[in-house]
This record gives sequence, structure tokens and C-alpha cells, in this order.
Amino acid sequence: MNTRSASARRSARAPGASPSVPDTVAIRAARGEDLPQIVALDAAITGVAKRTHWKRLIERTSRPRDPEGCFLIAETPQERGTALLGFIEGEIRAWEFGSAPCGWVHVLGVHPEARLHGLGQRLLDALASEFKRAGVTRMRTMVLRDDRVVMQFFRAAGMMAGPYLELEKELE
Repeated sequence: MNTRSASARRSARAPGASPSVPDTVAIRAARGEDLPQIVALDAAITGVAKRTHWKRLIERTSRPRDPEGCFLIAETPQERGTALLGFIEGEIRAWEFGSAPCGWVHVLGVHPEARLHGLGQRLLDALASEFKRAGVTRMRTMVLRDDRVVMQFFRAAGMMAGPYLELEKELE
């Protein structure tokens, strides 16, 4: 167990490192009113604003205790409202290609200034808890082979290669 104080850990960071994620971060289900912040954060991360995509996702996953989909956000209080620091979305898929039901992580995004402070892991753990509550015992995702940062994140979280191989074909 690391017993160093939070301020000692912050001071040990490299110059220019992002500020610490506040202790007041709350993780909760995404709601319709979160749409503008979700779209803005995703656009900041990916460079593409996908409002319709995120709106549909919120609508699909906002049903009470929907066992099929889960969309969580991490937020922190600000002087005026809250600030969105990250999001994760996934769903339980069952029986494709003979697999038992499992939870799939579709997307995980963390504000660039909030990275490297465990927020992505907290979001992943929260989604895993939702999957467990729904009765599944396995979680999967897909990662680009050459995206070393994302691969390292998921490997550090305990994920490893599974029994399936993704195949694709260029459609002309």
C-alpha cells in the first residue's frame, strides 16, 4: 500500500504533468443533459463531433437498469455546474459465435488534463461492477494492434488476448 500523501505524489510528478483528479469525482449514469459535454469531450479527444451518435447512445442506455447497455460519466463539481472528466460505454452481448454472455467495453474517454491519475481505471471498474451486477463474469474490448498506449492501459487493468480473432474485409 502506498502511504505517501496526495500532495507528495503530486510533487513527485514530472514538470508540466496534468493536475490531480479531484477526490470529488463522481461516477454516474449518463443523462440527456450531459450530451453537450460528452460531445465536446469526445470531439476534443477524437477531433470529430458525433452528436447524433452520442444522443442515440444516451437514449439507448438511459432506460432504468437496462441490462443490455451502460453509459457512465465521471464528473467533478465546478463553480458553475459540473465538469465532465470522462466517460465509458459498454453493453452485455450474448451468444455471438458461440460465446457466453459477456460485457463489452465500446468506448472509454478521459479528458487529456485528467489522464494518468486513475480515472480511466475507476470508470472501467465501475462498468465492470455493472456487468457483474447483471450476472456476467467476463469483459472484452477491441484495441488497434499498434495503439500501444491503449493496449498498455487495458493490459495494466488485467485484460489480455481472448479466444477470438477479429477478421475484416474491405468493401468495394
